[in-house]
Amino acid sequence: MELLSYLVEALTPLNLMLALIGVIAGTVIGAMPGLSATMAVAVLVPFTYVMGPASGLIVLGAIYTGAIYGGAFAAILVNTPGTPSAIATTFDGYPMAKQGKGALAISLATLASVGGGVVGGIALLLLAPPLAEVALAFGPAEYFWMAVFGLTLISALSIGNTVKGLIGACIGLILSTVGVAVVGGDVRFTFDQVSLLGGIDITSAIIGLYCMPVIIDLVASKTPHLNFAKVEGESSLKTAFTLAAKRKFNLLRSSIIGTVVGILPGAGGSIAGLVAYTEARRSSKESDKFGKGAPDGIIATESANNATVGGGFIPTLVLGIPGTPPDAIILGALLVQGIKTGPTLFTEQGSIVYTFIYGLLIATLLMLPVGLVLGKYAYKSIAKTPKQLLVPTVAFLTVIGSYAIHSNPHDTFVMFALGVLAWVLSKFGFSASPIVLGLVLGKIAEQGFVQTYLIGSAQDRVMEMFFGRPISIGIIICAVFALIYPLWMARRKKSQEQTVALDNKPATLMVTLLIMAGSGVLLSQMDGMSKLGAVFPSYILYAVLVLSGLLLIRLLRTKHSTPFLQLGVLPTARQSAVVVTIGLWTLFMSTLGFALSSLLAFTSIMLIANFDKPKLVPMLRNVSVSVVIVAAFYLLMKEVLLLRMPAGILF
Repeated sequence: MELLSYLVEALTPLNLMLALIGVIAGTVIGAMPGLSATMAVAVLVPFTYVMGPASGLIVLGAIYTGAIYGGAFAAILVNTPGTPSAIATTFDGYPMAKQGKGALAISLATLASVGGGVVGGIALLLLAPPLAEVALAFGPAEYFWMAVFGLTLISALSIGNTVKGLIGACIGLILSTVGVAVVGGDVRFTFDQVSLLGGIDITSAIIGLYCMPVIIDLVASKTPHLNFAKVEGESSLKTAFTLAAKRKFNLLRSSIIGTVVGILPGAGGSIAGLVAYTEARRSSKESDKFGKGAPDGIIATESANNATVGGGFIPTLVLGIPGTPPDAIILGALLVQGIKTGPTLFTEQGSIVYTFIYGLLIATLLMLPVGLVLGKYAYKSIAKTPKQLLVPTVAFLTVIGSYAIHSNPHDTFVMFALGVLAWVLSKFGFSASPIVLGLVLGKIAEQGFVQTYLIGSAQDRVMEMFFGRPISIGIIICAVFALIYPLWMARRKKSQEQTVALDNKPATLMVTLLIMAGSGVLLSQMDGMSKLGAVFPSYILYAVLVLSGLLLIRLLRTKHSTPFLQLGVLPTARQSAVVVTIGLWTLFMSTLGFALSSLLAFTSIMLIANFDKPKLVPMLRNVSVSVVIVAAFYLLMKEVLLLRMPAGILF
């Protein structure tokens, strides 16, 4: 009965209003690439100091859970994860949208997010203390193998091109080592560039790797970005409910995976989504449909990453160990409010913590109506927006999102450079997803690897530290199974995916040799590093050389070859113009100022993406729209989010 009294407190009009506002704000922010849950929570923390402790925590929790869910919007509609947690949502969400089923994909993501969030919230409500002990059982070796387990998803994503997928993952792992080493403090792969000392920001890299290729390809032809006519008149919500009901076991299993992964500090929604996606594909009778618009893929990812919200609060509240950056910020807000986290929190200050947990569950349930309404109009607007407005708007969100992370123009240039690299590599069969997986999991993998190596070396039992712990053995078995199973199933079914993709031999040989040469250059950079700083990247670079050698052997044994021009490697005039425009935009943002450079670039890209005969009235209307969009976002970033915006020559 006492627990029910806290539920009544959470249902007061003020708390309900705060939960609703938080969910709406979080969903909108999460849908914009670069505007992460961490930023939203951090900016709004000071406003909660004038509220009661429970009410302040409810609004922060609502923003957090709404932002994690909102990342699915961009992932589905423009193939760019709004937040890192939505990486795996792009695998099936965007293909569904391309098939004209974007509304169905968003509805599925909404239902799965609510289901996962509820499971995570119930676990936080009922099982927090015992589940917190799971986090204490994980050491550096377990974190390393968990990251390796996440990387085994490459096997499921790259059937027929597994070697290329593994090379891509190694590229991502190397990118994660740029800057000051996690352990040891060595400066690595910066090439004397001070701006790279802090490493490559994951969010800006993800935006570039996923979004830039979409922008470049959008202007290749007049074909609409998404097909809306196919689903006109269908009840996507009813269909989504039916599909989710048939896949209830997948939703529950993925939610449990998300909850367990969420309690591991540093793991977060990205790993949870990847692990759940791997398990969903492994257990599915239609595994060959994954990556092509499978509803199970969206359900698994979205239920898992939203379950991490409740799971992440378990070590935060019980142990005082934040699982993710938003958890750390909310932990700080708890301390400011005079709330001491620890095992006694649930007994000594139960009224606050239980009211917050109920408020978090209420906010999760509010995602259903909010998400369905916002999703319906978001899909319609994206699908019906002409390319001359859609392309510059997506490009603008890409640039402003990468800049907003640290208010640093350097991040936008890194985003641009990695995006162009991803577009070029995609033409030779190197997908962006393995690179992203390596980048996201790299720091977790390196920290676990180096710490385990250091402890094992000190005790003269390195192999035992890596392979002798029961939890590690269990994760290794799961990782090996997840790596081999998709390949075995593809061979057994003799599916088309088993067939090695045809390559243009000279072009792919050249790219492979360039990768090997780059690995050699990076290996030469490690001569002056300490053993702790060099051990992890050296193993990865040697792996690149071995995998590249295997790829060369396969290429030389391949009898057939796709003509170079049919690969679509050479960009069209419009694609080249877009690349040059965005490149100049990122280079001269500080000189011209954010407002002027954005307006010039927005207008230029709008003209590039216009396939119709230029007419004065539509052009003036579109220019007016560009001015409104740039001005609105400039004011939002500067006046509301209080970010430092480059003033440039105008001010």
